[in-house]
Amino acid sequence: MPNNPTRRFVLTTGLAALGLGALPRPALALTEARARALIDQVVRDINKVIASGQPLSRMVVGFERIFSRYGDVPIIARSTLGADANRVSSAQLRAYTDAFRGYVARKYGKRFNEFAGGKIEVKDVREVKSWHEVRSIAYLPGQSPFEVSFLVSDRSGQDRFFDMVIEGISLRLTERTEIGAMLDQRNGDIDALINHLKQAG
Repeated sequence: MPNNPTRRFVLTTGLAALGLGALPRPALALTEARARALIDQVVRDINKVIASGQPLSRMVVGFERIFSRYGDVPIIARSTLGADANRVSSAQLRAYTDAFRGYVARKYGKRFNEFAGGKIEVKDVREVKSWHEVRSIAYLPGQSPFEVSFLVSDRSGQDRFFDMVIEGISLRLTERTEIGAMLDQRNGDIDALINHLKQAG
């Protein structure tokens, strides 16, 4: 993240943290109506936290709850490890998933109090290959509106979002790069990465 990130950068990366993941298997039962219903609720919850005026610590808890409830967190976490996910133990993967969840909430949730007065509105939904894309528009005070697309599947057995595309850019790839760099800095030591994520953000 840049040393002096713009408000748009913080919002888009924050939103991305709620929905990045691996490409899903075919979502046979998911419908456009269900995909939209999921993201309608996500957007309502995000807007509620932004407008709440709560202390920062409570906002972070709120965003972790949103991420856990609506994001396909196990798939998201595994995806950010890339090929390294294949060499870790089941216990390490569980520990990493928990650490990643908290890291995401702290890293991005604490910045959303800067967006008081902003909002996100869901616009439309369409089926794309084996998932659904729900398009929304983000409105920030003093900023031009910009598009935020949520990608939704039912791969996990429940309707969840697994990626986001901000003005044509997949944030899933950005987050995978960042986690990969952290792991490289620790010579591939997954336990060291887990410990780092527990404190970072």
